[in-house]
Amino acid sequence: MARRRRERELLPRYWFADRLLLTLSGQRPVHWMLGHTAGPAYEQLVRLAPRAPLAPPRTSVRGTRPVPVVGRCDEYRPRPGVIEAYARVLTGDRVRALAFRLEHGRDGRWRCSAVELGPEPGVPAARGGTGT
Repeated sequence: MARRRRERELLPRYWFADRLLLTLSGQRPVHWMLGHTAGPAYEQLVRLAPRAPLAPPRTSVRGTRPVPVVGRCDEYRPRPGVIEAYARVLTGDRVRALAFRLEHGRDGRWRCSAVELGPEPGVPAARGGTGT
């Protein structure tokens, strides 16, 4: 299990999904992502992070707050140097969608260039909307 987790963390999509989850659940400040974002992605995080949209619900039947985790995370590579990734964020019995775009820079580092969230539980998705 630990070996599999280490292998997973080496994949850019999981590395970024974990960091985006920490930021969007309120566990890390948005400026923590400054060096890892490009273009409008940081501004998207600045707008989203104060609401902590991936934080666990405030109340729980069992009296404890479930910890959000990245479930399955997949990717599509539309061209070299670009990853469009999507992840399931699991918080107890709640599931949210997280999508993001990574671009490989000239310096050899991946940077997040776009972030989108699926609709909040119980809120219908807007037609043609981004959920943000």
